[in-house]
Amino acid sequence: MLQGSFKLLSGIHLLLTTPSLRSLLWKMLGLLTFLMLALFTGVFFLFDMMMQVWLPEGDAWYWMILSWVVWAVSILLAALTGIVGFAAVASAAVAPWLDTLAVRTEKIFGIDRPENTAPWWKQCSIALVHSVRPISILILWGSVALFLSLIPVLGPIAAAIIWTYASIHFLCFELMDTTATRQGWSYAYRKAQLKERRFFWLSFGGLGMLLMVIPFLNILVIPAAVVALSRPDKV
Repeated sequence: MLQGSFKLLSGIHLLLTTPSLRSLLWKMLGLLTFLMLALFTGVFFLFDMMMQVWLPEGDAWYWMILSWVVWAVSILLAALTGIVGFAAVASAAVAPWLDTLAVRTEKIFGIDRPENTAPWWKQCSIALVHSVRPISILILWGSVALFLSLIPVLGPIAAAIIWTYASIHFLCFELMDTTATRQGWSYAYRKAQLKERRFFWLSFGGLGMLLMVIPFLNILVIPAAVVALSRPDKV
């Protein structure tokens, strides 16, 4: 169950302790930081909007409890929305660097797979295209969550659970994209891998989601995932 989490942690360790990998991280840092700040500014306004819509009014004894529930659910949903947006945009924006990162990681472990020589814009475009289907599925789940959120009290809680699971599922697609693209995996095969190794990917994406909530540490998640998944399971 925790194998995926340990895999991601190993990627973070290797990324930070290997000079050839760390040098690429420094190149990505400025762009990733800018995207993180921009998207999480939007999260603040989304949270404020949710609070205005959902915050109960009245003097009943349970008002304070409901207020805390609404506050917690609103900040969770807003944060997840920011994470999803950051993962999709950032992974596409730094796609060429991620491919080079994968190449260098593979070479460390004796894997000789050619680097993607397509133009920068094309690699970024392909990464965005690969996000379309996962985003479509996420939107469907998000529609269900939005409908449930209209139900008083329990609705927002159910919406938060659904949105959390759907966001982790989407994040798994984003985190595997560079490695899957390099190995020629189709969307159907990626989906099959998520289903076949469900608990691995839930823990991998779940830890990634948790780390993405932490400012600046979230910048490491996408590069670390590429390093982790480029590393053979048995070394």
